[in-house]
Amino acid sequence: MKNNTEKDKHTEILTSVAAVVFALLLCFSDAADNITLAMASVMFYAGETKAESVYTVSTEYSETTAVPSTQTVISPAVQKSDITQTPDDIVELIKKYTELFRSDKKDGDIKSVTYEKAGATHFFENVRVKNTTETKTLNIEKVLSEPLELSVDKSKPAVLIFHSHTSEGYEMIERDWYAQDYASRSNDENRNIVRVGTEIANYLTDLGYTVIHDKTIHDKSYSDSYPSSRKTVEKHLEDHPEIQIVLDIHRDSITQNNGDKIKPVNTIGGKKAAQLMIITGAEEGKVTDFPDWEYNLRFALQLQKKCETMFPGLMRPVLFSQRKYNMDMTRFSLLIEMGSEANTLEEACYSGRMLAAALAALMDDYQK
Repeated sequence: MKNNTEKDKHTEILTSVAAVVFALLLCFSDAADNITLAMASVMFYAGETKAESVYTVSTEYSETTAVPSTQTVISPAVQKSDITQTPDDIVELIKKYTELFRSDKKDGDIKSVTYEKAGATHFFENVRVKNTTETKTLNIEKVLSEPLELSVDKSKPAVLIFHSHTSEGYEMIERDWYAQDYASRSNDENRNIVRVGTEIANYLTDLGYTVIHDKTIHDKSYSDSYPSSRKTVEKHLEDHPEIQIVLDIHRDSITQNNGDKIKPVNTIGGKKAAQLMIITGAEEGKVTDFPDWEYNLRFALQLQKKCETMFPGLMRPVLFSQRKYNMDMTRFSLLIEMGSEANTLEEACYSGRMLAAALAALMDDYQK
């Protein structure tokens, strides 16, 4: 009887603890829009919470989300590795360039900016859009409710990643100023936008998806970049008609009149990340032969929502504009700006892993 009584008390204590944890999780679930929360084994060390087999996101409160400042966010796509870990090759590059440019002199300031609602014209839940079209109205809630018509077979290439502006690069060293003698543009795929594309492709592959990452240099002649990349995409679509999602991965360049360079950045999971901007287009004015633009818009908003749900603060507002940029080639074609030239490669690659995790989670909902 004594042993049974002790066992009952032990069970009662565990049950009570589980009930409290479950209640807290339900509270978090109400506060965070569409974020999936699950029970996890939690251990406490020196006042900090450590969760097993989960991804812990720490983010400052923003106008677009009611997520608390420290919260465990769980997604099937982000349970297998530490997404915040900097790849070894980038660690070595940081060491190399820190030594190489240690005598640099400051030529201008780098200003860190976290884009939230500023600049957006339309809002719904955690989705923000800047509509610069002349004739297209936008109802985000309605667009999100429309069918995506995406059907993914994991065993076949579903995603094509390429780079129209292949030589676009980043800062290598984390600092709040830049030097003119450092050229961020480079054809070295280990440190330009191709390296970010590789990070996205590798993470998607780790999550079970088949990805084609084309590293062709398309901007030897800058004005011919898009005609050149169009030929690349056409070839891949001909060879692999099952490809549906086509991502042209870029980085932005934002310089103010006074010479300051703007770095879109946010802290996610205790680590700086380059903020991303999705660009999607519309057929109007000078933009013709783009009949399926509305499908691209649906995909853009669904991906924006998934990214912001899983990683609040990762995204700048979607730019919905009178542009085409080869996005007419599939119904799931987007151009994505991975930070700017003032961001570091490390920040951009971290954001690439988060983008891949969100894209994988979105595709999981549309598997054949």
